[in-house]
Amino acid sequence: MDIHNLTDVIANQGFPIALSILLIFRIDRFMQEIVVAQKEGYRQVLENTKEIHNTITTLITKPG
Repeated sequence: MDIHNLTDVIANQGFPIALSILLIFRIDRFMQEIVVAQKEGYRQVLENTKEIHNTITTLITKPG
Protein backbone atom coordinates (compact mmCIF):
# COMPACT_ATOMS: atom_id res chain seq x y z
CA MET A 1 0.00 0.00 0.00
CA ASP A 2 1.56 3.26 -1.07
CA ILE A 3 1.07 6.70 0.49
CA HIS A 4 -1.49 7.74 -2.13
CA ASN A 5 -3.76 4.80 -1.35
CA LEU A 6 -3.35 5.41 2.38
CA THR A 7 -4.38 9.06 2.06
CA ASP A 8 -7.37 8.03 -0.06
CA VAL A 9 -8.48 5.55 2.61
CA ILE A 10 -8.10 8.15 5.37
CA ALA A 11 -9.94 10.80 3.34
CA ASN A 12 -12.76 8.49 2.26
CA GLN A 13 -13.31 6.60 5.50
CA GLY A 14 -11.54 8.45 8.30
CA PHE A 15 -13.27 11.80 7.84
CA PRO A 16 -16.84 10.41 7.86
CA ILE A 17 -16.02 8.31 10.92
CA ALA A 18 -14.51 11.28 12.76
CA LEU A 19 -17.47 13.47 11.80
CA SER A 20 -19.92 10.82 13.00
CA ILE A 21 -18.15 10.54 16.35
CA LEU A 22 -18.18 14.33 16.76
CA LEU A 23 -21.90 14.51 15.98
CA ILE A 24 -22.68 11.68 18.40
CA PHE A 25 -20.92 13.54 21.23
CA ARG A 26 -22.72 16.78 20.38
CA ILE A 27 -26.11 15.04 20.29
CA ASP A 28 -25.34 13.31 23.59
CA ARG A 29 -24.49 16.62 25.27
CA PHE A 30 -27.64 18.22 23.83
CA MET A 31 -29.81 15.35 25.10
CA GLN A 32 -28.26 15.64 28.57
CA GLU A 33 -29.19 19.33 28.61
CA ILE A 34 -32.75 18.44 27.59
CA VAL A 35 -33.02 15.92 30.43
CA VAL A 36 -31.77 18.47 32.97
CA ALA A 37 -34.26 21.07 31.71
CA GLN A 38 -37.08 18.51 31.79
CA LYS A 39 -36.28 17.54 35.39
CA GLU A 40 -36.25 21.20 36.42
CA GLY A 41 -39.59 21.71 34.68
CA TYR A 42 -41.11 18.74 36.51
CA ARG A 43 -39.78 20.09 39.80
CA GLN A 44 -41.34 23.49 39.19
CA VAL A 45 -44.69 21.96 38.20
CA LEU A 46 -44.69 19.80 41.33
CA GLU A 47 -43.82 22.79 43.51
CA ASN A 48 -46.59 24.89 41.97
CA THR A 49 -49.09 22.04 42.29
CA LYS A 50 -48.30 21.68 45.99
CA GLU A 51 -48.73 25.42 46.48
CA ILE A 52 -52.11 25.38 44.71
CA HIS A 53 -53.20 22.38 46.77
CA ASN A 54 -52.21 24.09 50.00
CA THR A 55 -54.05 27.27 49.00
CA ILE A 56 -57.23 25.38 48.12
CA THR A 57 -57.03 23.37 51.33
CA THR A 58 -56.61 26.57 53.35
CA LEU A 59 -59.59 28.20 51.64
CA ILE A 60 -61.82 25.16 52.19
CA THR A 61 -60.92 24.66 55.85
CA LYS A 62 -60.90 28.35 56.76
CA PRO A 63 -63.87 29.15 58.99
CA GLY A 64 -65.95 31.77 57.31
